[in-house]
Amino acid sequence: MAKRVDSALRRAVVVALGELGRSGDSADRADAGHGLAGFAEMEEAVGPLLELVPDRENTFVTRVTAQALLRRVDKAGLRAIASAPAVADPGHGDWIHTAVLDVFAIYAGERDDALRLCEELAQNPDGRVALGARELHESLAEIDPVLHPA
Repeated sequence: MAKRVDSALRRAVVVALGELGRSGDSADRADAGHGLAGFAEMEEAVGPLLELVPDRENTFVTRVTAQALLRRVDKAGLRAIASAPAVADPGHGDWIHTAVLDVFAIYAGERDDALRLCEELAQNPDGRVALGARELHESLAEIDPVLHPA
């Protein structure tokens, strides 16, 4: 098993990606969102991610960042998505919903795992996260994935 890189180096990567996320180029911001999603469990990544999901200038950044967070299929990624409606306008909400469909329309097992995690997040003491988790749960419940377990 590979030894985990030390936390100082991981923080440095998050800082560098956070700086890239402030770029004037939407492709840079999308790359930053995609990269930061891999560090969503780190407190230092949460702020930049919550700026990139509802990117003010380009919904491509929103979609790429949201997809990367959702593909984690874990609490950290889903919590960031659940937090997004509090800061996103309706147009960004549509692209977040599109990302949900992109990620969870194929495998029922992944969709079901996400549903369970959203149920847990709906109990979060942060009302914004709890509300977003309930909304995300509703979106996931409407999806009929293509592939179901045998």
